[in-house]
Amino acid sequence: MMFSPSKKLLATMVTCTLLTACGSSSDKDSSPEPKNGNAVGQVKNVILMIGDGMGPQQIGLLEEYARRAPNSVLPSTTTGLQQFADNGRIGLSMNAPMGANPSLVVDSACSATQLATGKGSISEAVGLDDQGNKVETILEKAKAMGKATGLITDTRLTHATPAAFAAHQPHRSYENEIAEDLLNVGVDVMLGGGSRHWVPNTDFAALAAELNAPTHVIKKSKRKDERNLIKEAQASGYGLAFTKAQLAQASGTKLLGLFDDSAMNDGIEYSNCKNGTVSAKCSDEPSLKEMTMKALDILSQDEDGFFLMIEGGQIDWAGHVNDTGWLLHEMLKFDEAVAAVYEWVKQRNDTLVVITADHETGGFGFAYHKHDLPEAKQLDGNGMNGHEYKPNFNFGALDTLDKIYAQNKSYYDIFDAVQADWDFSESTAAEWKAAVNASVHADFQVSDAESEGIAARTMNQNQVAGHSYLDVAELPLINDYSDFYVYPSDDHGPLISRAIAAKQSVAWSNGSHTAAPVPVYAYGPEDIANQFSTMQHHINIGQKLMDALINQAD
Repeated sequence: MMFSPSKKLLATMVTCTLLTACGSSSDKDSSPEPKNGNAVGQVKNVILMIGDGMGPQQIGLLEEYARRAPNSVLPSTTTGLQQFADNGRIGLSMNAPMGANPSLVVDSACSATQLATGKGSISEAVGLDDQGNKVETILEKAKAMGKATGLITDTRLTHATPAAFAAHQPHRSYENEIAEDLLNVGVDVMLGGGSRHWVPNTDFAALAAELNAPTHVIKKSKRKDERNLIKEAQASGYGLAFTKAQLAQASGTKLLGLFDDSAMNDGIEYSNCKNGTVSAKCSDEPSLKEMTMKALDILSQDEDGFFLMIEGGQIDWAGHVNDTGWLLHEMLKFDEAVAAVYEWVKQRNDTLVVITADHETGGFGFAYHKHDLPEAKQLDGNGMNGHEYKPNFNFGALDTLDKIYAQNKSYYDIFDAVQADWDFSESTAAEWKAAVNASVHADFQVSDAESEGIAARTMNQNQVAGHSYLDVAELPLINDYSDFYVYPSDDHGPLISRAIAAKQSVAWSNGSHTAAPVPVYAYGPEDIANQFSTMQHHINIGQKLMDALINQAD
């Protein structure tokens, strides 16, 4: 794919039109500058991989499973992340909102915007600076240079993280408008879920047949107008893909792939599909790895290079509902894509790969506890001096990792089994017990008393009329840190996690985000990759990515 000077000029004009003005006040960053070292040199391509919600603890779960689970399904104890760690550089990054409206904890929209722009931003907005001005993103800058661009996610393309790289909206919930922004920017390759924000209310069966799409992909609309953005994309030169087979067969330089009406297969569904489950979604949906490899095939044809963002978005969702089994499967799914990127890039010297997270979700961690204390036993070591080995607490057995992996449904699917409409006001302990015990390992089964706790509900003492989440009369009864569980529809999940916590040797602290610094893996030319091996802020990462790809600072 070769871009002519005229295409570069047109791309620049489009970018300027989408922003308030090319020389807007957003070019003057009012954010206090975190410490930063500018990147040295330049690369042709930048690949940014974001594990949404992936803090050090989540990476620890993946690495423990890969290295020490007695019956790990992985072919190697070396993860994709470990390959980047062994051959690249590792750092840490803080991620809280910076600038004129700072706070301690970040959401995905603000965090991704700071990565995308290198500027401070505001909570829950996409593509805006700390004053609410539209600001050009690294994707838009790359496109203005004539480079190819891509966005991949296993959630919705209009979700907060991908949106922040090519949309400019005052709130992340404006997903219909975000879809329009993505199309207006002309991102060359867009792969993920969320067709419901691209099609109008219509005869969905007829539209699916017309588009040659499965009915589980085209089945719903969230739009309030009559625009069919899929057809608009097709008219603008995009190839379309709605299945794994169509993705594999796609050709050309522009591709829109929508593989679900909302999010794509979660990590447990994906693992089940790999292990032989037969379903329409198993046969139709590509994996995050397959989407990644297709995007690399297309974008790398551009002799000017490319920018590609790849999100493992459901790590975060597993964290919000405190679902350890789902979390492990999401980490495995994301790492599969990471390993594929490593294989693609390991012999190249023209590409920078950065892997990080927008934030950590849930305060996850393995922890020792006071239940099922170990029995005393004799050790043969000469330092025991005749004493028995008997730890004071349960520090967790390694086969717990295999039992966590054995979970066959996410908490979301458990919710569906209890009440398809997620109205749990009349749900019973018996219904929760049956659904949980059908899904978790035999050693994690819940009792009648524990099921009563899972079903427990209480009046909402913090009801806020008109609030997106808190305008409910009652909610699940969480007795500890309840203010940090903010999504009532999700919060029977944390009650499940509490019931089985000691059996899993797992503790969760909240249902939102923490301000923990997140890991940063960088691979590429040494003078550039070295810049990421430090304690930094996401603003710094955004600046370094742009310096490396564009070799110019604002």
